Amino acid sequence: MHWLLVFPQAIIAGLLAYAAMVMAFIACFAVLFTRSVPAGMHNFMVMALRYSWRVNSYGYWMRESYPPFDFAAVAGAHDPAIERDPANLGIERPAELNRWLPLVKWILAIPHFFYAIGVGLLAIVLLIAAWFAVLFTGRYPRGIFDLLVGIQWWTTRLSAYLFFLRDEYPAFRLGR
Repeated sequence: MHWLLVFPQAIIAGLLAYAAMVMAFIACFAVLFTRSVPAGMHNFMVMALRYSWRVNSYGYWMRESYPPFDFAAVAGAHDPAIERDPANLGIERPAELNRWLPLVKWILAIPHFFYAIGVGLLAIVLLIAAWFAVLFTGRYPRGIFDLLVGIQWWTTRLSAYLFFLRDEYPAFRLGR
């Protein structure tokens, strides 16, 4: 039933991701000229990442509660609904970004794209293993859960880097 219920959320998350990619393209020029991403664009891209985080956590069977159709722009804005959500995510807006990094970020990220292939295949195998574990034991294995959360962290770090929300090169580690 999870898979059926996740479809409307996944469609919205996909549309938000597409819009965030368009905004990242525009943000590239904003960083080149102003050394920062406008606050509204930053908040929208963070909101898209947060929404995707919640949908993925539900789609990976990592939470029982259905993720809210919530488009709050700023996490931790003292909104109790956001703070109570088990899949909370926030990225602070940096005061200043490296002006010239947008010209090479995509090239620097090429090793991560190859890493993403392996990590994506690993996630599929882990999801299948988790499904069988839950089916036969009724419990989600903690190791698989932790590894899938780590994959989600790595993906979010990479996205924040590519969306010009962070200048720090994402580490090749699964987890925080």
